[in-house]
Amino acid sequence: MLFVLGVGLVVALIRGGKLRNLSELHLRAGWLLFVGFGLQIGAEFVPDTESWSGTASIGLILASYVALLIVAWVNRALRGMWLAGLGVAMNFTVISLNGGMPVSREASILAGGSGNLTLDAKHTLLDVDSVLPFLADIIPVPGSVISLGDVLLAIGFAVYLSYELRQGPTLFRHKITGEPGSARRT
Repeated sequence: MLFVLGVGLVVALIRGGKLRNLSELHLRAGWLLFVGFGLQIGAEFVPDTESWSGTASIGLILASYVALLIVAWVNRALRGMWLAGLGVAMNFTVISLNGGMPVSREASILAGGSGNLTLDAKHTLLDVDSVLPFLADIIPVPGSVISLGDVLLAIGFAVYLSYELRQGPTLFRHKITGEPGSARRT
């Protein structure tokens, strides 16, 4: 997820965006982004000693994707959000059908790994029984393996940030409205 955020921000800055415009970003239900990220982080800390830990971890991961889907849906009119939402939906689907995100051992080797995958709460090994393997983590990038959903999420978020960070300053910060003529002397 941090990779996706980083790619989106870098693309936006390359295209002429300004970091100061980050304060002007207004996503409806944007607080759900923090809920989603918090749930994903929390899934990493579910203890492995319990027999239900895998189910609890996947439940937290899926709940995080539901939060992200809600954000994408309520902001679908913003540039790039529908594409980001599609990426989130693709990841949600493959994770829910497989009990985790399948990861290709071959793609891991191509990405610079040893092929000895250390799978965490979110990931499973891609095998012949994996459902929708084309949505799994099969795209090697240096040091990691990502999915088609991750790519669409990154592109959608980059489009959104690129557009928003290139906007000029608004007259009224944070969309505060004023009464016409209120600045005029009487």
